[in-house]
Amino acid sequence: MTRGERRSSIAGPAGQLEVAHNVPEGAARGIALIAHPHPLQGGTLDNKVVQTLAKTFAALGYAATRFNFRGVGASVGQFDDGIGETDDALAVLAAAKLEFGELPVALAGFSFGSYVQTRVAHVISAERLVLIGPAVKRFPNEVVPPDTIVVHGEEDDVVALADVLAWARPQQLPIIVFPGCGHFFHGRLPQLQRIITGMWQ
Repeated sequence: MTRGERRSSIAGPAGQLEVAHNVPEGAARGIALIAHPHPLQGGTLDNKVVQTLAKTFAALGYAATRFNFRGVGASVGQFDDGIGETDDALAVLAAAKLEFGELPVALAGFSFGSYVQTRVAHVISAERLVLIGPAVKRFPNEVVPPDTIVVHGEEDDVVALADVLAWARPQQLPIIVFPGCGHFFHGRLPQLQRIITGMWQ
C-alpha cells in the first residue's frame, strides 16, 4: 500500500471490485483512473508502476483511483480479454465521480492497462491519456490524442520498442524512451514520476 492510501470495494459488472484511492490534501482538481498490467501475468493494483502513477497524480492534485480488474485480488469474476475489464474501469470511474464529483478525468494505464484505457477513451471524454509500456499489439491501429504521454523502455522485452514506434509513426506521436530500461522500469520509477509531472504542467 502507498502512503495515504484508502481501500474499498464497489459493485462492478461481474461482482465486487477492489479499489484504492490516493487523494490530494486539498480539493481534487480531477480524477485519475489508473489501470494495471495483464491479470493473467501477475498484474495488480499493487504493481510498482501503477503505484507510482497513483502517487504522481495525487501530488498533481488528482484523486488517483486504481483498482483490481475482475478475478484479481479481492475483485470478483474472470478475465475477459479487455472487454469486461473496460466495463470494470467504467464502473470504478462512475463510483469515483459519485465520491469526488464531476471532475476532469485523466486516464493512465501500464501495459495491458493501456489497452483498456484506449477503450475507455472511446466512451468518455478524457482530459488526457498516459500510456506506460503500452501493449500496442492489442491496438495497432488506435489513434490517440496528440497530447498523450507515452513512455517506453528501450530494452522492453514484453513490448518491443520497435512495435511502439511503428504504432506511433503514422500519427507523428512523440515517445519518451528510457535508455537501458526494461518493461517494469526497475530503478527508474522516480524518473518516471518526474517525467510525467514535468509534462503535465
